[in-house]
Amino acid sequence: MSPAEFVIRPMTLADVSQVYALDTISFSLPWPERSYRYEIQENRNSRPWVVEDVGAVPARIAAMLVIWLVLDEAHVATIAVHPDYRQRGLGQRLLAHGLLSAESEGAELAYLEVRQSNLGAQALYQRFGFVVDGVRPHYYVDNGEDAILMSLRPLDPQALTALLNASETIS
Repeated sequence: MSPAEFVIRPMTLADVSQVYALDTISFSLPWPERSYRYEIQENRNSRPWVVEDVGAVPARIAAMLVIWLVLDEAHVATIAVHPDYRQRGLGQRLLAHGLLSAESEGAELAYLEVRQSNLGAQALYQRFGFVVDGVRPHYYVDNGEDAILMSLRPLDPQALTALLNASETIS
């Protein structure tokens, strides 16, 4: 196996099957595969990103992110890192990249919801400065779990750049 070389780039239609597979192994309620096609082709507010391991043969999607940009708000719709690539800083770098991009397009704040039990994701968001705004009781239909609502305001390009550059694993 070749050494890992990672690139962050916009998601394309050619990525959809791998992104959907990643979503399926990462979440108990994955998005339908057609949703990713919609995000790429039709949703003008969508900013879908991937981290690609270009050192793998064939190249492989290591992580994905979808952010919706609405007025001055960036909503983190979904983010996942493939289990084979976790604990390498890819999620942090990808989220920082996506939020920096949204900020450059006028986003001033970011929102997301996360499962109450997903402590790893909550720790990532807290490193960014996201704070808990509230709870949506019984939000997730598969098990009735609560969603924790979090926000980051303002989007600080210097802080996001520092998080992006915290690891040198991605070009």
